[in-house]
Amino acid sequence: MEIKILYEDENILGIDKPSGILVHSDERSKEETIQDLFLKKYPKLELVHRLDKETSGVLLLAKNQKAHEALKNQFSAPALGLKTKSGLADRQDRVSKIYIAVVNGWVKKDHDIINEPIGRSPTDFRRRLSGRGARGEMREAITEYNVLKKFEDGTGNRFSCLEIKPKTGRTHQIRVHMKYINHPIVCDKLYAPKNPCPEFINRLALHAKSIEFKNLNGEVVKLESPLPKEFSKITF
Repeated sequence: MEIKILYEDENILGIDKPSGILVHSDERSKEETIQDLFLKKYPKLELVHRLDKETSGVLLLAKNQKAHEALKNQFSAPALGLKTKSGLADRQDRVSKIYIAVVNGWVKKDHDIINEPIGRSPTDFRRRLSGRGARGEMREAITEYNVLKKFEDGTGNRFSCLEIKPKTGRTHQIRVHMKYINHPIVCDKLYAPKNPCPEFINRLALHAKSIEFKNLNGEVVKLESPLPKEFSKITF
């Protein structure tokens, strides 16, 4: 499989991850992973963050331990920035990420910030949960979104396309928070298996559009991934 490289220096690699490939082995599958593909060329490669198998878009990889530590510090910096009229300002010492997602239903608020901790599901070890019923350690989770488009498909089902800015990086955070506000991401087989999908989308409708970080020289780098073809029928 050919993976598009968006950025490369002596320490950091930025790639455009396709939907349908694991970032790393889950020990239950023998599928080739992103990590497998790039370890052949970069034997000291380390994962900095993860995207779910069906999520596409920008993914950062560290070529060495020094880069791994530097990027990890940016990913783990405190979540909250200054609040402005348009939302939460991004902190200068933290990685900034933007996702595009299609969710079920017409989201009422054009802009909102979901500040709801995430725990584990009491019924399914694969799932995370916000709100009533969550179990285990409850970890801070903050997700900001803006509605870009509301539309219907040919069968009258309603959907919203969102720009999403996660301010923390919890497992399944965006998927869990969208489920929490009763607008789960479409085609999510884990969190909303019975909900309708738009007729032109047949995969988890979540795409990591951009990521902004500082390289080891202190330079700000912003990487962007074009919207996948599954999103092409949504006009903005």
